[in-house]
Amino acid sequence: MIQRSLPAVFMRGGTSKALMLHARDLPADRAAWTPIFTAAMGTPDPYGRQLDGMGGGVSSLSKVCILAPSERRDADIDYTFAQVLIKEVRVDYKGNCGNMSSAVGPFAVDEGLLRAEGDSATVRIFNTNTQKIIHATFPIENGRARYDGDLAIPGVGGTGAPIRLDFVQPGGATTGKLLPSGAERDMLEVPGFGPLEVSLVDAANAAVFVRARDIGLTGLELPDQLEANQAMLDLLQAIRLQAAVRMGIAPDVEAARGITSVPYIGFVSPPAEGRTLSGETVRAEEVDLVARVLSNGQPHRALPLTVSLCTAVAARISGTVVAEALSPAAGEGALRIGMPSGVLTVGADVAREDGAWVARAGSFYRTARRLFDGRVWVPGAAMAPLNTAA
Repeated sequence: MIQRSLPAVFMRGGTSKALMLHARDLPADRAAWTPIFTAAMGTPDPYGRQLDGMGGGVSSLSKVCILAPSERRDADIDYTFAQVLIKEVRVDYKGNCGNMSSAVGPFAVDEGLLRAEGDSATVRIFNTNTQKIIHATFPIENGRARYDGDLAIPGVGGTGAPIRLDFVQPGGATTGKLLPSGAERDMLEVPGFGPLEVSLVDAANAAVFVRARDIGLTGLELPDQLEANQAMLDLLQAIRLQAAVRMGIAPDVEAARGITSVPYIGFVSPPAEGRTLSGETVRAEEVDLVARVLSNGQPHRALPLTVSLCTAVAARISGTVVAEALSPAAGEGALRIGMPSGVLTVGADVAREDGAWVARAGSFYRTARRLFDGRVWVPGAAMAPLNTAA
């Protein structure tokens, strides 16, 4: 089998990992990207492990980021996120990955896409998936990103340099509206279950939120427990499909089945003592609410960063099921969200303006690390659209 290659960097961003590619090294036709990305990740894999590629068998490890200098006046870098499915030859561009957004700024500086001087840099990122601006601020040294530091984030061993992500006006990233249906709560008719009250919120990425107790859960379930409950996974998927239609993301349920990334589905519950994946105990008073999220049909082992932002925004919108779960003791500052890997702190600036809810900004800190650079190899047929041999 003849193989071909293209330049690539492999990075961790937050609790995800992805191939980082320059747009200049890819075909101009985005349709030609699918065979390249799926082959690079090891998709399709009926065993779900992606052993013949760079993927890791879970959605948070099957990702590609494509970067290029931006021509926009309000951005330095254009960033396109690609979610590569594991068992299907499919790439989804509907949403953004907040975790991998933390790797974009350091990558851009290290790759010379823009110059940075002094002790820190702020990179203005335009996410093409959501048409939103993100500001990434991080330390630099001798014109390159620094990765060593003291910040620890839930779900990642060790520490790293803090990367502050500020999502500017994140509302309507997927649908164009912060509340796609115009209401803080909606009633969905879920086949095989019946009517269910939900909140449909779109900030950084679109998500549907339900009360854990309404679907027979405590809210403290860990991913392995959910993965062992196929009936619950099927129910959550059915809710997600109905929400996609109500939010205008898809015209009908069948079309919604083909859109795997959005809306995300999460269930929330009030603060309660629970265990993390590492076996540690999180006390009720250490969190302001508890959340669990499915990403591409899989229970996430932490929280997708964009959905963490969406959760915090929803918590600040009176009347949502998320706001209902919020601790009465929660202050006006950043919110502490209990999730499978620990506690994630997210800031959300939400206000009521002219009778409508507005998400002004959302922010949090992540760490990232450049893991290797070189060339990624794929079967020659996958890169047939490219004109340059390697």
